[in-house]
Formats: sequence, structure tokens, C-alpha cells
Amino acid sequence: MSELIYAGSLKTLEDEGAKVIKGGSHAIAVFVYEKQVYAVDNRCPHMGFPLHTGSLCDGILTCHWHHARFDIKSGGTLDPWADDVPTYPVEIKEDKVWVHPVPYNKVTIEKLRKRLREGLEQNLSLVIAKSVVGLMEAGFPATEIAKIGVDFGTTHHQSGWGSGLTILTAMTNVLPKLDKTGKILALFQGLVHVARESSGMGTRFLLGSLPVSDEMNAQSFEQLSEWYRHCVEVRDSQGAERVLLSTIELGFSNEQLADMMMTAITDHFYVNTGHTLDFHNKAFEILDQIGIEHRPYVLSSLLPGIGDVSRSEESHSWQSPVNLVKPLMEAFEELPDILVNASPRGGTDVDEAALVEQILSDDALKTVNMMLDALKSGVSPSRLAQLVALAAAERISRFHVQNDFRDWITVLHTFTHAHALHESLRRSPTPELTRAVFHGAMSVYLDRFLNTPSARRPEPKDVEAEPQNPTELLKMMNQQQQVAESARWVVNYLARGGDKSELFNTLGHALLREDAEFHSFQMFEAAMAEHEHWEIEDSELASHAQETLILSVTRYLAGHAPTAREMPHTAQIAMRLHRGEKLFEDE
Repeated sequence: MSELIYAGSLKTLEDEGAKVIKGGSHAIAVFVYEKQVYAVDNRCPHMGFPLHTGSLCDGILTCHWHHARFDIKSGGTLDPWADDVPTYPVEIKEDKVWVHPVPYNKVTIEKLRKRLREGLEQNLSLVIAKSVVGLMEAGFPATEIAKIGVDFGTTHHQSGWGSGLTILTAMTNVLPKLDKTGKILALFQGLVHVARESSGMGTRFLLGSLPVSDEMNAQSFEQLSEWYRHCVEVRDSQGAERVLLSTIELGFSNEQLADMMMTAITDHFYVNTGHTLDFHNKAFEILDQIGIEHRPYVLSSLLPGIGDVSRSEESHSWQSPVNLVKPLMEAFEELPDILVNASPRGGTDVDEAALVEQILSDDALKTVNMMLDALKSGVSPSRLAQLVALAAAERISRFHVQNDFRDWITVLHTFTHAHALHESLRRSPTPELTRAVFHGAMSVYLDRFLNTPSARRPEPKDVEAEPQNPTELLKMMNQQQQVAESARWVVNYLARGGDKSELFNTLGHALLREDAEFHSFQMFEAAMAEHEHWEIEDSELASHAQETLILSVTRYLAGHAPTAREMPHTAQIAMRLHRGEKLFEDE
């Protein structure tokens, strides 16, 4: 009896209508309805308004703030956006009412997972936010949260892999760069974009593999790869899916599947302004985190889009006034022999800084020849891709705000394509995939007009002073047109020895506090990953590359802020509710 909470006499409760009692760290509302006593958590599960001030009619308790409705007996809600309210056991002894402080329907990991799934299905941002907060606070692994979103997005979006799953994967990749709040915001943003993109898009059903047998072997893989390549060539997504699912059922490795799929993509130039290659890379990245058992739905989700993609060799800009297609096709014929016979010196005699400047130059044909020479000298395909990615980042760091605002995305596309290619070549350096390094370099060339005029690289000042507080950068980005000012701030911060981990977390929050557009998520993740690759080197070029990447992401984020910030506001509501704060009162 000592564990129970005394609520009062039955007669008193009948006269009062509703009474609030203290139940540990929370309040419990006690109601009498049709001679029965019911107890519910006094905080409306939607946004925390006190339920004892609501209305009880026909067995339905209605909150007066947003009109969420609850069955007084079970606590179940009639409104999917509101969540069920916890209910408590009641005992009546000798006209005295006692309440057990432990609810019937305790919140568990499994309930939070189920609720997250429901939030994705109903496209309910606040439900998604509260589920993510609850799971993260309970210590549930972040990759398992992402997995729920990937399973949902690859199943319930007939158009297949798109920006939502790309954002979710990118934000999962950058979680180590963020503090606890940043991690919650990153997962929330990714999951909401998956839900929005999948809303009303129908369920995708797998076609099934071809009949397979135990006799199939490596030779079968070569045949299946040719079939897959042909299906993509003629834009036959259904045929490609059946072949792909056959290779998966036969147990071929991720590396083999990546070779097959990337070869088909790179048969054409800079497909769909780089998005197709980026989406493929992201699909393999998320598989590394959630497990190969998800390959059928994840990898096949890439195929619905192959029927409607642009192929840059067909565009005017790649053929005139300088024909880029013919010299590239000639170069590609040499690639297999070049890679086999490359110098064992590993490219140690190649001036990489000069090569980057050449990629940024206005002589595309000379760039092609220098890149071929670099490969002959032993520069690896992945290293060459890394240098192209650096050149693409230079375009962003030099992008002048006098350009049309939409052209931010033009230079962004080149950079994210180059980054995706770099990651893909680190996974599987084939001659076919190496072709795309040249595609990326030519896109850098075609973007050259966006550095005319060229934004000046800031010079550091007062380098002996203490590093600034990173919150200053967030305040700066609260205003529009702070691109140059933000870049100048970052250059000074770095020159004064500021902590990069704090800066990266700050830049992450600069992204995640906005209603950011798809490409901003791509920019942040790609810059963080490329910076990490350069960070392990100790050279003048590596130092320059790191600063360039930080400048690029800072300028890009500053150029796209501030926004209405509706999404992060929703996440903040969920976090405050979890802490038990009263949203209906002034802070």
C-alpha cells in the first residue's frame, strides 16, 4: 500500500471532476467517469498540455490545446499525430482511491521503433522527432535508427532511391562529427526527408531473380554483368533488376556488384549531373553500416531511375565549342593498358598541385593528357579522383556571389560527383570506373566561368590572438549574405589554432538548424569526408586542401542561410518534451 499514491475519496473525486496527483517525476490526472475511476499521465503526449484542463465526454478525453482525443480507458488516441497517453492502474478500497505510479503502457524500445515506423508511414514530423529522441536517449544504436528509415524508404517509394535516402545516408556518415543534439537533428532530418519523399508514392515490390542453379560460377557473373550493362544501356530497369537480384542470390560480393553497377553507369558521361553515381555510392555506403542482408531492396531501389537520366556526351556543352567527347573516348581506349603498366614508383614524381591547377585551367585537352600521364606515372585512380575532388572544391571556394544563385548547385554537383567517385574507387579501382575521373575533370573545366570573377581567398589576421568562439559563426549565419564574412572568420579561426572538431560540429549545427535543401546535406558530408582523407597526410598540398574544403562548405552553408527553420523547431519541441519542459509557458 505504501507504493500507491492516495488520490482522495471517491465522493470527493466525483465532486471535483478531475484531480492532479504527484507520481514521481510527473503528474497524474485522475478522472471519475460513469462511476469508474481512471488515471492518465497529465501531460498530453502531443505537446505536453495539462490534460486535467481538458474535456471528458462520451469516454473521450480531449486536450484543449490541439484537440487531441484519447480513450479514457485505454489511453489510446484517435489522432495518429498525438501518441497514446500512459494510463495507470487504480484501486478503490473503502471509498478511498489509490493509483499505482507505474503505467500499464510503459514506453519501450520496441514501442518507440514501432512509433518511428508509423511516423514514417504517416509522414508525421513530430512523431518522427519524438521517436528519434526517445531511442537516442535510451541508448539505441544510431545505425539501427537509420536502418528503419532505409527499410522504409527502399520499400515505399516506387521511384526508388532519391534525395531522401541520400540525405539519411549522408547524415548517418557524419554522426561522429556531431554532439548528441547534432546526432538527433541529423537522424531526424534524414528520416523526415525519407518520409516526405515516400509519401503517397506506393509500395515497391521486387520482381524476383532469374532461376539460378548451383552450377553457376564466376563465368556466370561475367555473363550476368554483360546482361546488366546492356539492360542499363537500353534503359530497361526491369531486366536490370532481375539480373541484379540474380547476382545477389548467387552470393556475389559487394565489390563485384559495385563493379557491375558502376560500369554500367560510367558507360556514359556524367550521368544525370552526377546524381546517379552519387546515389549508387551512397547505397553501398549504407550497406556497409546496416548489413548485406538489405542488398535486394537497397540496390534494386537504384534502378527505377535509369530510364530517365541525362547523358552528358549528348549535350551541346560537351561537344562545342570544344569537343570533349572524342578525346575522352580515345583516352578511355588506353586506360586498361595504362593501369596494368603503370610505373611502380606510385606517382612520386608527379607535381600534384600543378595537376590540380591544370584541372582548373581553360585547356581541357591538356588536362586529359596530364591526367593520363599521371596514371602512367603510377598515380592511383583513387588518388587522381581525390585531386579532381579538390579541384571541384576549389571552384566552390572561389565561387563569386555575383553569379546566379542557382549556380551554387552547378559547382556543388561537380564536387559531390567527384567525392562519390573517390569513395567508389577506394572500394573498387576498375578501368571502367576510372573513366568517370575524366568525366569529373571535364565538369570542373565546364564550370570555369563560375569563377569569373573569382572570389578572393581571405588572408588571416591577428594570428597570435586566441581562436574565436564557434558560436560567433552561428550568429553570423543568422543573417543573409554573409558568405565572405563567414569565410574570413573561418580562415582566422584556423590560423589561430582553433579546434577543428568544434568547428565541424558548429558547421553541422549551421546545416541542421535550417530547413536545408538537399544539396546542402551533400555538401557538408562530402567536405567532411574529403577533409578526413587529406587529414592523414603531412604536406603543403594536404594543408591547402583541408583549408579549401572547410572554406567551401562554410561559404556554401552561409550562402544558403538562414531559412524558416521549421524542421529544427519541430526537433526542439521533441527534445523539450522529453526533458519534461512546459511548452505552453514562456521560457
